Amino acid sequence: MRIALTGGTGIAGGFLRAEARAAGDDVTVFGRSDPGDGTAFCPYDLTGPAPDLEGFDALIHAGFAHVPGRYRGGEGDDPAGFRAANLDGTLRLWEAADRAGLSRMVFLSSRAVYGPKPPGTSLTESTPCTPDTLYGQLKLAAEQAMPPGGIALRVTGIYGAGPANKWAETLAMAEREPPAPRAGTEVHGDDLAAAVRLMLTHPAPGHCVFNVSDILLDRSDLLTRWAAITGRSVHLPPPATPQSVNKMECALLRALGWRPGGWDRLDATLRRIAG
Repeated sequence: MRIALTGGTGIAGGFLRAEARAAGDDVTVFGRSDPGDGTAFCPYDLTGPAPDLEGFDALIHAGFAHVPGRYRGGEGDDPAGFRAANLDGTLRLWEAADRAGLSRMVFLSSRAVYGPKPPGTSLTESTPCTPDTLYGQLKLAAEQAMPPGGIALRVTGIYGAGPANKWAETLAMAEREPPAPRAGTEVHGDDLAAAVRLMLTHPAPGHCVFNVSDILLDRSDLLTRWAAITGRSVHLPPPATPQSVNKMECALLRALGWRPGGWDRLDATLRRIAG
């Protein structure tokens, strides 16, 4: 399969690029930087013209322009530029994919499209979307503008080892003092890549929107597991407020055979981080 991949050097894109190459796909990364691992590369910026997608079988759109290190709030002090790049640029990309007659288009959307919900609310794909951030609003608008056959994956927080280790600061801080309480939904990057693979290969997914989430992780549980794996002494924060995070239901994706790694994958990742 010939795959066009935007955002192929980002956190999510790194997992997607690695999985596609391992599967034997012919991958071209469209972005601002060459991944440097032998993957075909074509310079591309969301603010510019859409690339020519003729000859490709599928598009995975994981590209996103934002202030470094920030997604929600990634507009910084330039919301107009943020909108122009991420929505207008994505619309041009959809038009290019539609013209090229691609068989599959997969868009990495976000749980941010749901916006705040009452405590205890489980998020399903039919939950009304009321995003309260510009990031969530643009992701939702891009979903709604996808050509027929396009599939949006509403992805939660992505974790992993190496560059995807977003807990480095928290793990280091906990050896000195308790971090602030926090809980969030998480999915390993490899499990995200497996979900994308299903979207590319399943003959008829039956839906155009899928939640992608695995575990609901409290920071105190993360640190307890870290201490058990490493033998290090840590300062635990109190558990986050019960039901402070809305769980994402992924029954639609699981019905297609998706099986994320759960707590075993989290522990394996922590062992890799520990070295």
